[in-house]
Amino acid sequence: MSDDVSIPTPDVGETIDTAIRQHQHRAGPLLPILHQVQERLGYVPGEAVAMIAQRLNLSRAEVHGVVSFYHDFREAPAGRTVLRICRAESCQAVGAEGLIDRARDVLGIDWHETTSDGAVTLEPVYCLGNCALSPALTLGGRIHGRVTPEGFEQLLTEARES
Repeated sequence: MSDDVSIPTPDVGETIDTAIRQHQHRAGPLLPILHQVQERLGYVPGEAVAMIAQRLNLSRAEVHGVVSFYHDFREAPAGRTVLRICRAESCQAVGAEGLIDRARDVLGIDWHETTSDGAVTLEPVYCLGNCALSPALTLGGRIHGRVTPEGFEQLLTEARES
């Protein structure tokens, strides 16, 4: 791997540079920088990893390790709608695996993937705080409880129509 940092497009480069400038003098600046880049761009592109590593005197592996460890960071843009299905014990106990299997089958994707039309990204989450209504999911930021595999298809249809 080369030490060269690819030249980012102006808006991406400016976003990354601004985040670094605003946070580089803080103790532990990496997470605030990554959060700001994610917030502005919707994901943390590879060029951001390289620039941040260079400016903070970290290895690319260190920065990439943080991006890949925390589930809130994305390395690619998400679909127009993000589907998060709870994998916590309460949801597992009442049938989340069947719901997960149906979602994967209907969408034709696995965790952290986006449908080929860019419509839906599937992500696991390990508690939505909706345990009394397990199994739970969020679709486009809206929480749903007691979702059956059949009910999932109806929710997905409604989401795609809106």
